[in-house]
Formats: sequence, structure tokens, C-alpha cells
Amino acid sequence: MPSFDIVSQVDMQEVRNAVDQANREASTRFDFKGTDSRIELGTDELTLHSSTEDRLGALRQVLEEKLVRRQVSLKALDPGKVEEAAKGTARQRIAIRAGISQENAKKLHKLVKDLGLKNVTSQTQGDQLRVSGKKRDDLQAVITACKAQDFGIPLQFENFRD
Repeated sequence: MPSFDIVSQVDMQEVRNAVDQANREASTRFDFKGTDSRIELGTDELTLHSSTEDRLGALRQVLEEKLVRRQVSLKALDPGKVEEAAKGTARQRIAIRAGISQENAKKLHKLVKDLGLKNVTSQTQGDQLRVSGKKRDDLQAVITACKAQDFGIPLQFENFRD
């Protein structure tokens, strides 16, 4: 029985490379001179530091450009609010979301059911979804419908098996 998995993953190596490139650009750009602007990478979050909120916004824009260039979806980022840090500086935490939440899994299940395809089922397996059906064309219709919807997370389709 043909099946495939719907997952939401982030390539952390590409994120690390984008952060390194953004830090390098921030250290050499004229408008960042003397602002102590930098990006720190944690296990599942990024922390942006700068002297003012405008420089923080510019630093975030540089980071987003580098992430897009490395094909990391910006939907995986969940920015927090800008906080005041020590000595009048600004800080912002950006969480990196990976995996499909229960809420999004329910939306995906509902989408599969609403398509009305015969013998197509979906089930949650941890933080991913397995969709199986009798016909390969039905599964491809599910993939097309999922790509057309915006769930607020990046979706990848893996392990397509006949």
C-alpha cells in the first residue's frame, strides 16, 4: 500500500552557516560599527543582540536574507518580542520550530478527510504524519492540496513508497 510521511524539519547545519555568515556581515558592515550586534545560536533558538531596536531589526533582516539564501524556510522561525537588556541594549529571542504540533496535525487530518479521496488515511506518528492510500495518484493529490494550504510551518514530504 503506497504511503508517505509529512514532516516539518529544519536543517540546523544550514541555520548555523547562515548565523555565521550574518555575524560576519554584521562585523564588517559600516552601519553596524560600534553597535556590538551579534547573533547567538542555542539548541533550538537564536538570540539577537544589538545597541538599539533599529539595529536589531536590521540584524534580523540580514539573518533572514542569509536563511532564505540557504533555503531555510522563515516559517520555522517564531520571533519573540524585543526586550531591554543590560546597559540600554536590545535583545530578541527567536525560537526555531521543528515538528508538527497537535493543532497542525489536526488541521492536516481534516484536510485529508475533506478531500474525500477513497481509501486514503492519515495517522500521527510522533511529530510527523503518515498518509497511506491504495492509489499513488490519490497520494499525489494530497501532497498538492497540502502545498496549496498555509499551515504556518514548513512542510516536507518524505518516504514516498509504493
